[in-house]
Amino acid sequence: MKKFNKLIIACDGESASGKSTAAKLISKKYRLLLLNSGLLYRYSSKLVIKNKPKNLVPFLIKKFKKISYQKISKQNLHSEKISNHVATLAKNRKVRNIINSFQKKIIKKNKKICVEGRDIASKILSENPKYDLAFYFRCNLNVAAYRRWVDINKKIPLKDVKKSLRRRTTMDKKRKHSPLIKVKNAILIRSDKLSKKQVLSKMSNYIDNLA
Repeated sequence: MKKFNKLIIACDGESASGKSTAAKLISKKYRLLLLNSGLLYRYSSKLVIKNKPKNLVPFLIKKFKKISYQKISKQNLHSEKISNHVATLAKNRKVRNIINSFQKKIIKKNKKICVEGRDIASKILSENPKYDLAFYFRCNLNVAAYRRWVDINKKIPLKDVKKSLRRRTTMDKKRKHSPLIKVKNAILIRSDKLSKKQVLSKMSNYIDNLA
């Protein structure tokens, strides 16, 4: 395994495509700080659902000034209610600007980092700083839905999970601001065709071959 003084990895992909698991594995292997942008949007949704603020943008600005990423990452943010809310919230350009600013402050302080989300290579790490490698995760909807269903302990019908994932991915790809796309030089990872070990191996090969 090659050692790096600087390593910036972008991981983008659809809902339940395996990007979170892969980002965790690669971050652990190469000792990278892991930044999951999806958690920031989920945290925002949790706040909005709970507080129903009249003035959304000032409310979120205030909340993000008072909290660290470490505290956000320790919260339980994977309820179906949040999942259904977050896609709509993520369409809001002003909300995205708040979260983008929060992320970039963290990124600029860390030379070894893996950032995971839906607009990382295309927006967050497109420049200053730019990613060293970008990965794009894709997974068959049936496989993705089953994985998510198991993750939430089968609390709701599988068909509802599938419907929710399809809706989220469609909204992510069609939203006006920072849509989910695969940048030209992103390495495609088909997590429905590879085991966790194979995903880690494929990503590691590309990382170790960096000049």
